[in-house]
Amino acid sequence: MLLLWTLVAMWSDNPRTMPAPWAVAARIGQIAALGELWFHAGMTLFRVLASFVLAMAVGLLIGLWMGRSRGADHWLNPGLVIALNLPALVIIVLAYIWIGLNEVAAVAAVALNKIPLVIVMIREGTRALRPDLDDMARAFHMSSLDRLRHVVLPQLAPHVASAARAGISLIWKIVLVVEFLGRSNGVGFKIHLLFSNFDVTGVLAWALAFVAVMLAIDMFVLRPWEARANRWRRDED
Repeated sequence: MLLLWTLVAMWSDNPRTMPAPWAVAARIGQIAALGELWFHAGMTLFRVLASFVLAMAVGLLIGLWMGRSRGADHWLNPGLVIALNLPALVIIVLAYIWIGLNEVAAVAAVALNKIPLVIVMIREGTRALRPDLDDMARAFHMSSLDRLRHVVLPQLAPHVASAARAGISLIWKIVLVVEFLGRSNGVGFKIHLLFSNFDVTGVLAWALAFVAVMLAIDMFVLRPWEARANRWRRDED
């Protein structure tokens, strides 16, 4: 990918619209030295994590409920289908209009775009739970809390981990749109300013710098978690 980028930049007639990799790397170093990178990337990361925690918590509860209850699934499924197909931009704009141009609206808009995906993945995982383990829990008169903790959640762990990995990449992209439209800081805000000046080098520098942050989170946090969540399957085989 780096080689292809270099070749395209060398063949381009206008380095302003297709900067070379070393020019983007130099800009990343510049904004990091000035301290801008750490502040704005930190604000974006805060919004990503807040939206992620909210979306995973709400999506897990509703997905588990829909997976365990036919009635809940019957009544909530039409709304879920609508939410899955509602454009992210519409939710963001409505959140800013109804709540205001503040952090609550920004985090809520991102979480609302992510929650339906989590619900679907958790619901399907709940439907795949082993019925014999439920029978065992009832035979031993386990309480609802103990059954959830020792029977349901361990089986759902791989699905939760998959939903987390799939969601984190979606969430940070939506966060940039939220910042682009209505925040005064963050990576999306900086990209908005650079877009106004047609500064492609700056846009790529900010985007790739935050991509590196998200890749690090995926590699060192989410991927080991997913591997640990799926370990019981390998042990069973």
